[in-house]
Amino acid sequence: MLIVQRIEMISWLVSKIQQISSPFIMGAFLDKPKTEKHSECGNGNGLSYGLSSMQGWRIEMEDAHCAIVGLPQGLKDWSFFAVFDGHAGARVSMHSAENLLETIIQSEDFLNNTNANCNKQVSVEDAEQVKKGIREGFLKLDERMRKIPEIASGEDKSGSTAVCALISGTHFFFANCGDSRAVLSRNKQVFFVTEDHKPINPGEKERIQKAGGSVMIQRVNGSLAVSRALGDYEYKRVKGKGPCEQLVSPEPEVNVVERDNDLDEFLVLACDGVWDVLTNSEICDHIRYMMQVSSDLEYICNCVIDACLYKGSKDNMSIVLVALPGAPKVSEQMVQRDKEINILLEERIKEIFSGSEKLDTCDVMRVLQEDGKAVKGLVHLPLGGLFFKHAFVEEVCNKLRNRSPVNDESSPGSPLPDATTVSQD
Repeated sequence: MLIVQRIEMISWLVSKIQQISSPFIMGAFLDKPKTEKHSECGNGNGLSYGLSSMQGWRIEMEDAHCAIVGLPQGLKDWSFFAVFDGHAGARVSMHSAENLLETIIQSEDFLNNTNANCNKQVSVEDAEQVKKGIREGFLKLDERMRKIPEIASGEDKSGSTAVCALISGTHFFFANCGDSRAVLSRNKQVFFVTEDHKPINPGEKERIQKAGGSVMIQRVNGSLAVSRALGDYEYKRVKGKGPCEQLVSPEPEVNVVERDNDLDEFLVLACDGVWDVLTNSEICDHIRYMMQVSSDLEYICNCVIDACLYKGSKDNMSIVLVALPGAPKVSEQMVQRDKEINILLEERIKEIFSGSEKLDTCDVMRVLQEDGKAVKGLVHLPLGGLFFKHAFVEEVCNKLRNRSPVNDESSPGSPLPDATTVSQD
């Protein structure tokens, strides 16, 4: 009997693994990645922002984002930035991007305790009420989306993680639901990081088990890789349990951080397609470096996305970068140093191509990684800096494949946008 039970358990595990892996085996990945990016930038309230997203290897783009400087309901001094990472479809992520801010602002706890109706600073007591309002906004949005016809009928089973930052003149309000992540860089180091909500986290696992579920192969019931999300209503049907007690909870974790305009450098909000291949420190170190070379935040975000793709991310990738008053400024010394690095890289790429013009960019990057000449040229970059040079390497490779000369004015001299093109005021 024991042997039979073990065989049945093994069979069940195999079937679950096949269910999870079958989308990947059956073509959930494209033959080649879609590398076209959606990117934009803007500024206001003493902030500048850039964002970029790429479909990558996935058969569908399920990410969404939101960036608003100056909010309605008298909150002109507030800003809102968010990233939504959809799964099993894009309906929930898109709807959340369009409606989450509105549901938060509609909360009396939020609106009555901000500086919308009077010119005052947000106190500690106010901040706690604002946190309650943000939480209420998430829960109300999740409740309302359940009634969307395609979702109510069960035709659409999509869900989405959500990470957002509401910024007042005095505070950051971070809200996270799932495994997208926000990072604050202060005084040249990672200062604050939201917590990823994974089924294996002790508190998350306990809630799942109390709701009658299990955590297998680090997933809810062996299937879903996140323990908190908007949507995913098939995991929110346990009778006798409240919305925050279900297998998957829509409750955000809300944190308040007081601003320091002298030391706060930038915020990064991104989906797990970014964080799966780059650490918090890697991203912050490279963004800090690139801000000293270019003021174009949109370009910097594009470089991060390119680096993620080359480092092996198979997911959709989205990032929002918010430059704060204490952000690094463009340095002529760093601009010149970066030009010198690009010149060295270009010369080495030409040597590599002298043997064959049929090499693809990945082949060239592999050679550069293993090549001592290139490593010496990258000593002034943060660790792993070659990945963030992928766009430049590809540009040079494309010109060499087309047998077009790469002159000093176009590539090694100024591969980045002009340092004065975008203001960070």
